[in-house]
Amino acid sequence: MEANRSRLLTAARPYLQIFSIFGLTPPTQFFTRTLHRRRRGILILGYGCFLIAISVMVIYECHANIVALHKDIYRFHAEDFSKVMGNTHKVLVVAMFVWNQLNILLSFRRLAKIYVDVADLEMELSNASRGFIGQGQWWSFRFRLAISVGLWIVLLVGLTPRFTLVPLGPFLHWANKVLTEIVLIMIQLKCTEYCVFVQLIYELILRGRHILQQIGVELEGNHSRDSVQELCVALKRNQLLSGRIWGLVNEVSLYFSLSLTLLFLCNGLTILHIVNWALIKSINPIDCCQYMRFGTCLLLSFNIFLACLYSEFCIRTYNSIPRVLHQMYCLPAAEDFPMLKMGLREYSLQMEHLKLIFTCGGLFDINLKFFGGVVVTIFGYIIILVQFKIQTFAQSKVWQNINMSEIKAYAA
Repeated sequence: MEANRSRLLTAARPYLQIFSIFGLTPPTQFFTRTLHRRRRGILILGYGCFLIAISVMVIYECHANIVALHKDIYRFHAEDFSKVMGNTHKVLVVAMFVWNQLNILLSFRRLAKIYVDVADLEMELSNASRGFIGQGQWWSFRFRLAISVGLWIVLLVGLTPRFTLVPLGPFLHWANKVLTEIVLIMIQLKCTEYCVFVQLIYELILRGRHILQQIGVELEGNHSRDSVQELCVALKRNQLLSGRIWGLVNEVSLYFSLSLTLLFLCNGLTILHIVNWALIKSINPIDCCQYMRFGTCLLLSFNIFLACLYSEFCIRTYNSIPRVLHQMYCLPAAEDFPMLKMGLREYSLQMEHLKLIFTCGGLFDINLKFFGGVVVTIFGYIIILVQFKIQTFAQSKVWQNINMSEIKAYAA
């Protein structure tokens, strides 16, 4: 791996190791250049068998949950669309895991390229920042990563069993419940893996913008031709690095495109499924899982929210670069040196054309606007679901009254 020459990847390495344990991404040792080819082949073969075992376990647990769900539906006489919704949810889970294993195989080279690009960009940004003052410390990224991703992983692993273990129902064996909890955690950790890569990109953008701000500070108090020429070279270098960061974002978006699409669909359908069961069991006065279901919905929604929030931070920081360029364009040095003025104009045109977008294969953009749309869509389907359930409850009550009347008439 490029962690030997990249402090950013060194800080992210513990999280990547956790994701590899859950079968979400290849272990970082596979990308180490010093690893012997034969040993790498043995490790890849062993990890491939591990992924196959995880896939078999996921398929078996989905089957066990479907059987338990059908028993629960039969007990509550809720054979409307609850069975279809539950089966669709389990199929989405299986599809997500199968695609994740295929994505590890098909996008192995792309992931290696992402690691190399991150390491190269960090090294070139570090070289470009030499001679400027006010550089941030690399350990601040480790701290921010621990707060933004590490803390959420701890909460996710701790709260998921707390909210979902009891609502799994009495028809599922305790061993199946434990494995089901592991599967649920694995699904949500895919989103945190995406957040780690977004944080890496965010740190690179921050460093590039900081160098650009330092160039502006140097231009304010320096009007010699030689110094301005050196700053023009630094400006051009920063422009090229910004273009490479834009390309890195595209690579990361392609790597996570289908995985995140399936995850967002799965979370949305899970929330609807939970609301459906909350309505079905609302007639039970001793139901103890209502607050747990609400907590599960918040957990799933907040997981999507974090991915959109961190992507929005990246986009807004990237979009703040043209404002820095405009401030530099208004300096007297820009009027005195046409070469600097043309360099600033070229950089501004590049920022206009290379818009930073985190997207899932072009289906939708990952930002706060998308999260708002998801929330509105889910609430719309919940309203439809509540209306349908009210109608179903009313019809069942009418039929129950008719049957009771017939029984009384027959007894008389």
